[in-house]
Amino acid sequence: MEAVISPLPDDVEALKALLVSALQKADEAEAKLANAHARESAIEALIAHLKLQIAKLKREQYGPSAERSRRLLDQMELQLEDLEADAAEDDLIAEEAAAKTTAVTAFERKPPARKPFPDHLPRERVVVPAPCSCPACGGDRLSKLGEDVTETLEVIPRSWKVIQTVREKFSCRDCEKIAQAPAPFHVVPRGWAGPSFLAMLLFEKYGQHQPLNRQVERFAREGVPLSLSTLADQVGAAAHALMPLYKLIEAHVLAAARLHGDDTTVPVMAKGKTDVARLWVYVRDDRPFAGSDPPAALFHYSRDRRGEHPQAHLAAWSGILQADAYSGYNELYREGRDPGPV
Repeated sequence: MEAVISPLPDDVEALKALLVSALQKADEAEAKLANAHARESAIEALIAHLKLQIAKLKREQYGPSAERSRRLLDQMELQLEDLEADAAEDDLIAEEAAAKTTAVTAFERKPPARKPFPDHLPRERVVVPAPCSCPACGGDRLSKLGEDVTETLEVIPRSWKVIQTVREKFSCRDCEKIAQAPAPFHVVPRGWAGPSFLAMLLFEKYGQHQPLNRQVERFAREGVPLSLSTLADQVGAAAHALMPLYKLIEAHVLAAARLHGDDTTVPVMAKGKTDVARLWVYVRDDRPFAGSDPPAALFHYSRDRRGEHPQAHLAAWSGILQADAYSGYNELYREGRDPGPV
């Protein structure tokens, strides 16, 4: 069935009026469609937010029953992140579409509540020049009543620099000996990386789970090309430099009469797949027992969950161990164990 097309008028002014009316209707339809999309995106984001809140409340009430629940929460947060971004974009599109017509009111999504910026952040005060005369009557007798302050969060991009430490050489005119200040201290012997760079490198790798190859790519984009093997050497050297601190923490934790032990999964990249490794933790915290010693945690890493790992970690320790029913701990409770059962 063919659509019936109304005859168009021959008058130019009538054609213009008809075109204006059609454009207005098109703008109204576009605005209504944009509003519908924005409303749908806002509802989806709200539902995802409520689901995440319910899941977190259940986890708090019933406890973290498994690592799967933690991964599920992470996945829900990622989903909420995408939905919130889509909702904000659709909200702006609806606002722009509604600005083209007066017949449709833009959909207004309730934005998420934002906490005030922390007080410790420095404030840079930018004062907009005030008018020299009254915009209403032109008078120049203006008196300040107050001010409105709008705070905008900004970030200073990371900047790189090379520190040149100059040690001047001097020759003694009397004995012809050469005098020079000693070389500056480096965390890594004969190292080229400063302490702040090493701290950032280790934190990104172990704290933010950013592998070195991704850090290499990011550094190159910032104009600092460094090879993967070069960074790996620095990580190994820094780990060696931190070993005395690790030994002190280990001695402090294993000096406790009671420990809390547990392990968690760690995904590890392997050839063509992802392996599941383990991170073992032993916590000393005597505060609930009126102890005055500071709490501390000792971590060990292994590529599997064999019982030989906790047995090796606590080989020279005896005391009260609070852990789950994992069979790998059974050897620690054996009668006749040296230096004693736990």
